[in-house]
Amino acid sequence: MSFRGIVVVLFLNVRFFANCSVYDNEINEHSLELTQSLNLARQELIQEACRRFSRNYKLDDLQPDQLRHILVDDERKLLYCYVPKVACTNWKRLLLILAGKWNSTDVLSIPGHIPHLPGMFKDLSMVTAQEREHMLNNYHKMVFVRNPFERLLSAYRNKLEGDSPSQYFQEHVGRRIIKTYRENPSNQSLEFGNDVTFKEFAMFLTNKSEELADVVNNEHWQPITDLCHPCQIKYTLVGKYETLLDDVLLALHTIQVTGVNFPRLTSTSGTAQKLHKYYSQLDLPLIRRLYKLYKYDFKIFDYHLDSLVGFDLD
Repeated sequence: MSFRGIVVVLFLNVRFFANCSVYDNEINEHSLELTQSLNLARQELIQEACRRFSRNYKLDDLQPDQLRHILVDDERKLLYCYVPKVACTNWKRLLLILAGKWNSTDVLSIPGHIPHLPGMFKDLSMVTAQEREHMLNNYHKMVFVRNPFERLLSAYRNKLEGDSPSQYFQEHVGRRIIKTYRENPSNQSLEFGNDVTFKEFAMFLTNKSEELADVVNNEHWQPITDLCHPCQIKYTLVGKYETLLDDVLLALHTIQVTGVNFPRLTSTSGTAQKLHKYYSQLDLPLIRRLYKLYKYDFKIFDYHLDSLVGFDLD
């Protein structure tokens, strides 16, 4: 059974800004207060969801590698958990500028690969337990999140779909997905891995094949709750992709940063149609398995599947 034909309605509360100063002294204080009120409500929802789902393991139980997504800016007393496909490249660019590692105030002047090079940032895995406790108690803690299925689709289209610019993912992941999940693949598909279907991608994520264990937990599609541990770290700035610029303004105001440029949000027009186009290729049992993988992202960050399929799966 598929949900082809079900009308998709996705309400996105998105504001579009020109490429402008992220923080400006003329920004309406009332607008900042409203954004902060929303931010506090998000924090409360996270805490309530964490209590409800008993996600109460301790950070001390984690391996250091599980904390590497939480970047440390000591000067601004900021911990930032970066999430691929949620504006993390631009946030990393901004942090490089603030750290004096790039001689410009224009975020887009930094080539896209630079922020992802090894050794560019200090992260929480590099500090002692005592230092970590001090940071968690005294630093601002920031994360930006996104509808899990929208983020997943963005990762697929950017890394694996036919016209993707990422040949690395097609060659190292796509070829193996095709070999494992496609009946009678062509020699060209096995050689280039550049025509993975969205259904094959979903099967790859949900089947947890031992042969693909080394790539199935890649950061680009790993759940945010596994990357950022929101039930163990009490984030004080919880931004959402749907309200990105408002939340960026609040974050920069909070850490007292002025005079930098942040890119405008790419138009999200057609998002609902794209979601329906791709997810209608999956039958309901596969959607259920996919939802189970991202259930805590949906619940903890207050996203709902009914906007996509017309009902929740719980």
